[in-house]
Amino acid sequence: MAAWPIFKPLALSSRNLINIDRHVHFIGIGGVGMSGLALILLDRGFSVSGSDQQKKANLQKLISKGARIFFSQTAENIESIRTLTNGRKPLVVLSSAIDPNNPELIATKQAQIEIWHRSDLLAALIQEQEAIVVAGTHGKTTTSTIITTMLALAQKDPTAVIGGLVPHYNSNAHSGSAALLVAEADESDGTLVKFHPSIGLITNLELDHIDFYKNLEHMIQTFQIFCNQSKLIIANYDCPILQRYFNPDAWWSIKMSEKVDFAAIPVSIDGSQTIANFFEKGNYVGKISIPLPGLHNLSNTTAAIAACRIHGISFRELQNHIKRIKCPGRRFDYRGTWKGRHIVDDYAHHPTEIRETLSMARLMINSKKTDLPSCPDRLVVVFQPHRYTRTKKFMNAFSKSFSDADCVLLAPVYPAGEKYIEGANSVALSRQIKNINPDLEVLVAQNLNDLIKLTKEKTFKDDLILLMGAGDINCLWQKLNDQTNSFDPKLVA
Repeated sequence: MAAWPIFKPLALSSRNLINIDRHVHFIGIGGVGMSGLALILLDRGFSVSGSDQQKKANLQKLISKGARIFFSQTAENIESIRTLTNGRKPLVVLSSAIDPNNPELIATKQAQIEIWHRSDLLAALIQEQEAIVVAGTHGKTTTSTIITTMLALAQKDPTAVIGGLVPHYNSNAHSGSAALLVAEADESDGTLVKFHPSIGLITNLELDHIDFYKNLEHMIQTFQIFCNQSKLIIANYDCPILQRYFNPDAWWSIKMSEKVDFAAIPVSIDGSQTIANFFEKGNYVGKISIPLPGLHNLSNTTAAIAACRIHGISFRELQNHIKRIKCPGRRFDYRGTWKGRHIVDDYAHHPTEIRETLSMARLMINSKKTDLPSCPDRLVVVFQPHRYTRTKKFMNAFSKSFSDADCVLLAPVYPAGEKYIEGANSVALSRQIKNINPDLEVLVAQNLNDLIKLTKEKTFKDDLILLMGAGDINCLWQKLNDQTNSFDPKLVA
């Protein structure tokens, strides 16, 4: 069996490393990336505050750890923070989601307070320790979750900043005791070029986020910068774009064991697990049993094994830990059963992600093997398109991605702050889907209440209802159950 080295941390930069005596304020602290960074700072002893316009459940944890939370984004928040810190100027952190006209941001600039983008804070954490950073168009959250879980089970206790809930920690972030960080790199705004990890991993690459990227070439160039700044790169040989434009230090594949450094060739796959033969540098090293269905999850797991092997974990140890991995939150996330219908929540919002997730769900139905309470008979997809730009650009690709469904219910487009684009709507998408799949039942809801009505009318006992999208489609589960928001505003100091 090949011996893989343990890579040492990169030399630290003296630029912008955070002083623990400095107060840090997050504008939009409830976002999954922002809240994760805030949790790590709180666990490391920092004074933290933040604002968010929605009373999100993850804010309760921040409050319990001592964060001051504002449920508005006004200029007064900045003055309040300066009063709390005896007039000292805090460090203000924001994400790309914050509008330039946000009153709190304007007040920050007027007070001449230093502003960091979320990626600057993550880059500072990456600079301080050995880091495994996962990038790519699809599978980042799952891959980084599996890496984190296996390292934790191997008693490495890594710090983790993930774009979803990691089941092992029941959190999207963890401040570990070891000198190791696992992070998910968001490519949507190009900020992954700020990262200089010890190990960079690219799951795959295809055009997305066209609100930022001019074209595929622009996206490739951005990822190439990330590669050049990583001490070592691991990449997916099965991705044609990566194979053509990149030259990593190590390849992985689930299609072939030759010409690659790591390979997992499937032997058996059904709706509850995948069994594969694992190879290193073309040599068979043993079988792995993954409690996740779907070839995309096999690829994600193979990538995670590769990263852990390069970090220095033995294959035999990983072989045992793999049996305990789970998908992160909102990745084929079983929410419960409603009137005999199994409700699953999934973040998929790109045609490739939809196609792979539906293929996995269909495998459960066809193989009659599933980890759901019972095997479903039909697959009903409730999809909320995300962004007008994405809907318009990939209209044809979206229409081809629903072939494995028995029924499709479309919600209105979740704009994510974008202005309406003519023809980039769910009615147009429904027509395209019907053109390709004339026998597929496709219905369009006018609003959330209409979507609830359609879901109740068009689904039956033993259906698998798959809620898909990157917006707020997951709230449908609560609405079906008449659940109310359990967040208690009295917790706010």
